[in-house]
Amino acid sequence: MAKKKAKQQHSNTIAVNRRARFEYFLEGNTEAGIVLEGWEVKSLRAGQLNLTDSYVNFKNGEAWLHGSHIAPLNTASTHITPEPDRARKLLLHAKELSKFITATTAKGFTCLAISIYWKHGLVKVDIALGKGKQLHDKRATQKDREWGREKHRELRQR
Repeated sequence: MAKKKAKQQHSNTIAVNRRARFEYFLEGNTEAGIVLEGWEVKSLRAGQLNLTDSYVNFKNGEAWLHGSHIAPLNTASTHITPEPDRARKLLLHAKELSKFITATTAKGFTCLAISIYWKHGLVKVDIALGKGKQLHDKRATQKDREWGREKHRELRQR
């Protein structure tokens, strides 16, 4: 009797903006859809995405993702001209959209893309409101992380 092959667990996450968690205090995560072209979906399947400097801008009652870079594949079609850094439209409900717009205009928050992932065959973007950290806040965050690692090492050795 032959053994069954173990299924490999693939992560649904395409890319994570780790720098956003370091630079900002994050509040109010929301999932949004994103409008993509065919070549962009193929590049996302290959993992060709950079979210480091991405942010969400609101214009005419719509949300747009700026600063994300999707590198085109070499096998992209010849009859299109890929734009790796174009603004991509985000799909949100009206209530969620108004919540983000009021927070960014009145309260001084910034809207950031935290991660992009697959959900039931569709690409979703996790966006959050961020309030910028000062230098001493960043140092405190780094100190807490180092203390957590040290504590974990000590507990593991016992």
